[in-house]
Amino acid sequence: MILEQITTGGCLSYLIGCNETRSAALIDPEISQIGHYLALAARDGLRIRYVIDTHTHADHFSATHQLAQQLAVPVVMHRASPAPFVDMRIGDGEMVMLGRLRVQVLHTPGHTRDSICLWVEHSLFTGDTLLIGATGRTDLPSGDPEALYDSLFQRVLRLDADLNVFPAHDYQGQKSSTIGKELATNPRLQKRERADFVEMMRNLNLSMPTHVTEALRTNMSGGKSVAQLLAEAAEKVPFMALAELKARVEAADNDLIVLDVRERDAYEGGHIPGARLLPRGQLELRVNQELPDPTRRILTCCELGHVSTLAASTLHEMGFLYTVALDGGMKAWREAGYPVNSGREP
Repeated sequence: MILEQITTGGCLSYLIGCNETRSAALIDPEISQIGHYLALAARDGLRIRYVIDTHTHADHFSATHQLAQQLAVPVVMHRASPAPFVDMRIGDGEMVMLGRLRVQVLHTPGHTRDSICLWVEHSLFTGDTLLIGATGRTDLPSGDPEALYDSLFQRVLRLDADLNVFPAHDYQGQKSSTIGKELATNPRLQKRERADFVEMMRNLNLSMPTHVTEALRTNMSGGKSVAQLLAEAAEKVPFMALAELKARVEAADNDLIVLDVRERDAYEGGHIPGARLLPRGQLELRVNQELPDPTRRILTCCELGHVSTLAASTLHEMGFLYTVALDGGMKAWREAGYPVNSGREP
C-alpha cells in the first residue's frame, strides 16, 4: 500500500493507494491542502478514485465536496452522515474496492453518530474514534460517550494489537501508534469500566473548537466557508496597491471612483479623500442609482480588505468589469500615514 500522511496543524489526512493499479483514495482531506493532495497524487502516479470522511468534522473544513466535484469522484461516508452530497453511503462491514486494496468499514459511533474507522491491510484509520494518547470527544453534536465506549472496547481494541493506528488528529507531532500501545498507555483507555469511562468523558470540560458552527454548517451542507468565499472572490478581481491609490488621489484622478463599502459611522470616522459611501449591505439595491455608468473604473475599500474583495467580485458579476479592490484596507491606509478625511464628502 502506498501511504502519504498530510499534516495541517493538528489535522491529519491520508492519501492511500494500490501499488499495482495506482488507484487511490483521500481520507479526511482538509480544504487548504487540495493543491498538495493533487501534487502528491501526480508525483506518485496515482488516480484518486474516492474521497472519504471518517465522520462529520467540527473543527476543520472538509475538502471532500470540492474534490469530488473537481475530480468527478464519489464522496464516501457512513450512511448516518447528514451531508446531502454523499454519493456512496456505506455501512458496517462493507468495503470500498481500491484496486487490489480492500478498505473495510467499521462503524464506530461515539465521537459522532456517523463515525467510522477504515481497516486497510495492517493499518486502521481511526478518524476521531481513537487518537494517540486520547479519544475523540463526545460533547459535540451527535456525540455519545456510551456509544464511544462500545466502539472502543467492543470493537477497535479487540483488533490485532500490532495493527497500526492512524488518527485524524494529533497535536503532539506523532505520526502513528498501534492498538496494543494505545491499550497499554492511553490514559483514557485505562478507564475500562463503562461507568468510569462515561463519567470521565462527560467531565472533560474541553473548549469548543475554533469555527465549530461554520465547520459544521459547511461540512453538513456542502456550503462554503467565509475563507472559501474570499478566496474565490479574490480570484475574480484585480487589486490596487495602497501607494498606487495614494498617487491617484493626490493627482485628483477623476477616472477612478473610490467606493467605501463600510457602514456610515465607520466611513464618517475616517475615509480616503474623495471616496463615496455605498455600504456592502446595500450594494445590489443601490448600485444602479449610485453607479449608472458600468464602464467607469471603480475601486472598493473597507476596513481590512475582506468585505471590499467580496464587493468588487459582486460588482464584476453585475457587469462592472473595470472594478478593482484595494490591497489592504483603511487600517493599512492609516498605518501608512496616508491622508484621511472625516465626516461626509461635499
